[in-house]
Amino acid sequence: MPNSANAKKRHRQNLRSRDRNRAMKSDLKSQVRKLLESLNDSAKTGDVTVAREHLRLVAKKADRAAAARTIHPNRAARMKSRLSARILAASKAVSPA
Repeated sequence: MPNSANAKKRHRQNLRSRDRNRAMKSDLKSQVRKLLESLNDSAKTGDVTVAREHLRLVAKKADRAAAARTIHPNRAARMKSRLSARILAASKAVSPA
């Protein structure tokens, strides 16, 4: 346990930021999961507009998490790039049919 006043304050701050970071990461992972589920559904139906809407939300959450330094900015960029590539591939696979 911290003894000095500034160590006690720092401990309180760390606990608050840990909870905030966990919530932000969890929300981001949930959005990614929803996007992937909608992408799997779109493979069956052939409509990727729902997946694109989820990608917009994922990009927003990832950018906010990166701005708050909850995740690394390169991780946010990598995540957005990979997910958008999957959506593009799905839309190209669907469009000729």
